[in-house]
Amino acid sequence: MTLPTGEQIAIAHGDQRVVVAEVGATLRTYVTGGVPVIEGFAADERATGGRGQVLFPWPNRLGEGEWEFSGRRGRPQLDSSQPATANHGVIRWRPFHIDSINQNRCSLSLLLHPSPAYPFLVSLEVAYHLGSLGLTVTSTITNRDEVPIPVGLGFHPYLAVTTPTIEGAEILVPANAYLGVTPEMLPNGEILPVSGGLRDFRSLRSVSGHEIDTTFTELERDDKGLATVVVRDARGGEVELSVDRNFPYILVYTGDQLEKGRRRTGIAVEPMTCPPDALRSGKDVVVLEPGQRWAGSWRVRRRA
Repeated sequence: MTLPTGEQIAIAHGDQRVVVAEVGATLRTYVTGGVPVIEGFAADERATGGRGQVLFPWPNRLGEGEWEFSGRRGRPQLDSSQPATANHGVIRWRPFHIDSINQNRCSLSLLLHPSPAYPFLVSLEVAYHLGSLGLTVTSTITNRDEVPIPVGLGFHPYLAVTTPTIEGAEILVPANAYLGVTPEMLPNGEILPVSGGLRDFRSLRSVSGHEIDTTFTELERDDKGLATVVVRDARGGEVELSVDRNFPYILVYTGDQLEKGRRRTGIAVEPMTCPPDALRSGKDVVVLEPGQRWAGSWRVRRRA
């Protein structure tokens, strides 16, 4: 039987288990000692709500209308009517080539050909590696075109809790600022301080009663350059997600608009190289010259 997300790639290290799906190079499941680290989905399902997906060549929302770069014009196909935006790029439903599978590591890649939505030739490799620090995800983007290209990359894991919902859970987001948005949930150009406000999660704070769908930035980092988000559920279970300096934005989403049965059951913590609508605004897009490569990593693990 052919599964909705294609071939299923299993890797393991100690009591950690990960399954990556061929379609979209999607992180379908990750458990430690039988306890979920991310809120995944079943093998006979397809991803909903962006669950575990790779977001490329733009993360989050892209507004309607044409955009231009290197003399070429793109017009994304809108897949959301309220608001009218194109969400999370164009590769989420495409099968990747499976390059390698080892006991605790796998690598998948995709050559993305020019299209009306994204008129450039680019390749993306995504490698998943399990070890003592948890799951590390490393991405490599290569410009295969003859002109400079703009790219944005993101990921959409939902961090799992060991309770039925996220009520009673706490979150720490090491960010000093967040992006103001329009009614279409696109950045309005404002970078606002979190200090003392409802979006100040610089120390562990309850998410009960909070609907969060916010892009955070100005991240505080450790001496290794990592910024770490922590989710602690009501039973004391703790999951952390860390991003390197190539991911200056993190979107946090409490899933309040998801389908019944998935609403507020996990917290999406989304590493992003750029803010929403970046291909149109040009804000912090990664620009690659012909043949140039870019690489960035993030990791996730359960601490208790």
